[in-house]
Amino acid sequence: MMSSPRLALGRVAAGHAMAAAMAAAMAAAMTAAWPAMAADFTLSPGDNTVGATQEHVVAPGEVLADIARQFDVGYTEILAANPQVDPWLPPAGRKLVIPTLYVLPDAPRQGIVINLGERRLYYFPPGGGRVETYPIGIGATGFDTPHSATRVVAKVANPTWVPPPSIRAEQPDLPGAIGPGPDNPLGAYELRLGWKNYLIHGTNKPDGVGRNVSHGCIHLYPEDIEKLFGEVALGTPVRVVEQAASAGWVGDALYLEVHPDKDQADAIDVRQPMTPRPPEGLRELVGAVAGDDAQAVDWSAVDRAGLKRSGLPVLVARRGAGVPVASAAAPAAIPPTGTATSAPTPLWPGMRLGMRAPAPPEVARAPAPIFHTLQPPGMQDATAGAMEDDDEGPLGPSSRVIPVPSPNDDPDRPEWDRRMRW
Repeated sequence: MMSSPRLALGRVAAGHAMAAAMAAAMAAAMTAAWPAMAADFTLSPGDNTVGATQEHVVAPGEVLADIARQFDVGYTEILAANPQVDPWLPPAGRKLVIPTLYVLPDAPRQGIVINLGERRLYYFPPGGGRVETYPIGIGATGFDTPHSATRVVAKVANPTWVPPPSIRAEQPDLPGAIGPGPDNPLGAYELRLGWKNYLIHGTNKPDGVGRNVSHGCIHLYPEDIEKLFGEVALGTPVRVVEQAASAGWVGDALYLEVHPDKDQADAIDVRQPMTPRPPEGLRELVGAVAGDDAQAVDWSAVDRAGLKRSGLPVLVARRGAGVPVASAAAPAAIPPTGTATSAPTPLWPGMRLGMRAPAPPEVARAPAPIFHTLQPPGMQDATAGAMEDDDEGPLGPSSRVIPVPSPNDDPDRPEWDRRMRW
C-alpha cells in the first residue's frame, strides 16, 4: 500500500472519505508500477541460508506496509522484527531492521516449497543451484492449507472469481462472478494445484501479504506472482510444510530464526500484546543442527528467541568454540550467504528490476492424470490431506470477516487499511 497520514479520531466524515479516495487511487497506481523485488539467490552445496539482514531509514510519509513491499517481505515479518515501531506513523529517520536473511526450510529442494510457519514461498528452479523466495498471505485460523504435496496442474492469466454459496449467504450483494480487474481478489494470475479449491495466486489487496487472510489459498504480491507465473511449469511439484523455527550455519556461526505462530501474528496485526509461547521441540531442533558442536550452544539464547519470535536471526553457537557464545540478534553483522542474482537494495515505484516475462497464454492445462503420472517416488499423493470443501469456491478465496480483534478498532490505522479477510 502507498503511504498515507494517520487518520486521527474525531476527523470529520468528509475528511475520511477524501483520504480514503486518495489512498485508493494512489494504491491502484502503485500496484501497476511497483518493481519486481523477489529475492533470487544462487545456491552452493551445503547452503542452508541465503541473503542477509538489511537496514532501512524511514523517510517522511512512509509506513511499514510500504517498506515491507519495497524489500519483498511480509507485513508480519517487518512488524515482528521492529515491534516498538508504530506501523502507520513510524518516525522519520528511524532505523529499521529488514529481515532478509532466510534459513531454508527442511524440505526437498525441488519446485515450490511453502513454509506456512514463515509465511514464505521458496521456488527451486529445475537444474538446481538457485532459489527464489517470496512473502505470502496464508489461511486464517481454522482455514489451513494441507500439509502435504501436490503439483501445479493449470496456469490461468486474468482469472474470473465465482463466489461460492457459503460466501454468497454471508454477502448476498456479491455479483455472480468477478472478472479480471482491480476488484478481483485473485489478482492477475493463478496457479491451480492438484487440491480442490486451493490456489497460489495474486491479490487485489497486497497489504494482506504476510498476514493470515485467506481460506487456505496462498497470496503473493502482484509483482511476485507475475514473476513466478512466468517461470513455473505445469507439473512443478508443490510441498507445504509448517516450520516456524529454522536453524542454519553461516560459516562457523549457528543462527536461529523463530517466527510468530498464527495467533501471535494476529495479535501483532492488531497491535495487541503477543502471548509468549515457544514452539515445541525448539531445543531438539537446535541440537540436531548443531551436531557435534551442541556443547557450544547458548541455550538461554535459544529459549529467549523462542519466546520473542521476532523472525530475526539470533546467534546461538559458534563452531569449535567449546563454550556457549554470547548471543545477540544480529541484524547487520551476518555475512551475506548465497549469491543474490537480483539487487538487494530497495527500488521505488517507476523503477523495474530486469525484464518482465512475456504474457503467458490465457489458460494452460496439465493432462488430467498429472498428479499421479508425474509424482516422484516418496511424494505423497497430490490429494492427500486435501479438504474437499473449504468454502474457497471453484476459483479461489472468498470474502469473510474473521472474529478476532478488528483492525477497524485501531484509531491509528488508516481508513484505507480497514480491511476484510477474503
